[in-house]
Amino acid sequence: MEQSKNPFQATAAIVFLLLAGALYIICVWSPPSSNPFLPYQESSSQQSNFTTVKFPVNDELGLALDEASTPNKTVIIAVVNKAYVEQSVSSETTMLDLFLESFWLGEGTRPLLDHLLLVTVDQTAYERCKFKRLHCYRLVTDGVDFGGEKVYMSEEFIKMMWRRTLFLLDVLRRGYNFIFTDTDVMWLRNPFAKLSPNGTEDLQISVDTFTGDPRPEHNFINTGFYYIRSNNKTISLFDTWYSQKDNSTGKKEQDVLADLTRDGLFGQLDLRVRFLETERFSGFCQDSGDVSAVVTVHANCCRHISAKVRDLTAVLRDWKRFQAVLTKYPNAARNITGSFRWSPHAGCWDSWKVNDKTP
Repeated sequence: MEQSKNPFQATAAIVFLLLAGALYIICVWSPPSSNPFLPYQESSSQQSNFTTVKFPVNDELGLALDEASTPNKTVIIAVVNKAYVEQSVSSETTMLDLFLESFWLGEGTRPLLDHLLLVTVDQTAYERCKFKRLHCYRLVTDGVDFGGEKVYMSEEFIKMMWRRTLFLLDVLRRGYNFIFTDTDVMWLRNPFAKLSPNGTEDLQISVDTFTGDPRPEHNFINTGFYYIRSNNKTISLFDTWYSQKDNSTGKKEQDVLADLTRDGLFGQLDLRVRFLETERFSGFCQDSGDVSAVVTVHANCCRHISAKVRDLTAVLRDWKRFQAVLTKYPNAARNITGSFRWSPHAGCWDSWKVNDKTP
């Protein structure tokens, strides 16, 4: 009768088979990437429905986007210049500091700073960004100085807005989804939790006033805050939009996009668009009447940086007081919320009375 095999050899064979099986499972099956800050994840079928332009994987912008991106290639983008990062003699803070402070004070917003890419259009803004230890990218435009304040609707302001549009087209072509936000937008709650949860909309954009009408021609869009997915349709939208730059003298880029929407461009491109209600995504043009629902507050309908800084400081002060009272008297939440009122935006209202171009 043949002797049985060495028990040690038999045990080793079983362990080998178990390890091989485990490695097979790990290699063949892996869970989809997830991000705790996003309410939904786009499937591979949704993302594969377009062709992106090939860029060097190690160029400066590619590295910056990769560092700030979530696993599903989503970033938060803001553009700043020297006027937004340096404190004026008459101000106690800067626009950038207020913007970052809102992430600190907001509900569920602190982790989102890991996905913020600050695009700087001059050296001073870039150095301040690096000092803040943020994700930074230096956008260089030869022969143009974007450093000082660009007063609303001035020639320099319009040029800077179009340069921003071209840059964002570049980001879309690289396959990145993004929230674009002006730095005069205070983030009081995580906006991803209030965007459409199924990820089917191509563009979700803020408005100055919300009518509830889904038709583009009945909405006053505001390009200071929007979420856009990268696909062929949105790339075509930005291509068409930017192509109008030289045929729109005296118009800012937002006005040109509004004209294109009224002419039916969204329908021609088969874009799915959602206009964000001001109850949640509010601004000085139309305040949110429900502090329990508000997500962002935008200093729109305002002319100068100094006026925005003054009134946004009041917004954050109002928010801190509301949160403090709510924490102290949680059982009176309904009464506290119902009686809440924002401080008047007096600085921004007065900014339209100023005829010169000084802050």
